[in-house]
Amino acid sequence: MVSKITFTSLLASSAILMALATPAAASKNDRAHEAVAAAEAKIHTAETTGAGADAPRNTAEARASLARAKEELASGHKDAAIQEAIHASALADTAIGVSQRNKNDALAAARDDQRATAEAAKDQVAVAQGQAAAAQNQAVASQQQAAEANSRATVAQQSAANAAADAAAARNAAELAAAKPAPQVETTVTTQQSATGYNPRPKAKVTKRTTTTTHVTPAAPATTAQVTTTTKVTPQ
Repeated sequence: MVSKITFTSLLASSAILMALATPAAASKNDRAHEAVAAAEAKIHTAETTGAGADAPRNTAEARASLARAKEELASGHKDAAIQEAIHASALADTAIGVSQRNKNDALAAARDDQRATAEAAKDQVAVAQGQAAAAQNQAVASQQQAAEANSRATVAQQSAANAAADAAAARNAAELAAAKPAPQVETTVTTQQSATGYNPRPKAKVTKRTTTTTHVTPAAPATTAQVTTTTKVTPQ
């Protein structure tokens, strides 16, 4: 857009220069008309490109100078008309230059804003990626904790099942023991006696004067009692 404006402005300037450089054989009236036409075209270009808003004073002065150039041309003042047309073209060039500078500044500011926006977006993406990585790590840790909890729960369930099985076995054994009759106990006591020695009493002395014979009955040997107890259990 800026190149187009510059090219149009150059064309208008070239038209004015060509009008001024026309050989002397050409009529001054023709050169004045060409200068006025070139100035009018340049002012139109300035207003079309927004110079009226960016440089309203220069545009207004250029339009006023063009009007005076037309009046001078209508009055037959060819030289004055040419000078006013040249002045109007110069004011239009100034307005176009201001407009281009403003547009360039706006474009540079837009590029800076775009660059800043891109950097901010890049930072936001980095932050979001960091948050996503942290969330993923937390999810992995949660999964590991859940797996460990499930493993502990499985072990606890197995232990509970084993304890229940042991309790059931003990209960069944107790029920079986309670259902069986008590065993019959038979106790036999045996007593044995044995002799510990035999000491016969000595015979009485017989004297010549007597004829009595005394028979001594030997004493019964001493006995020792031995008691044996035998217990017999007969299960029912």
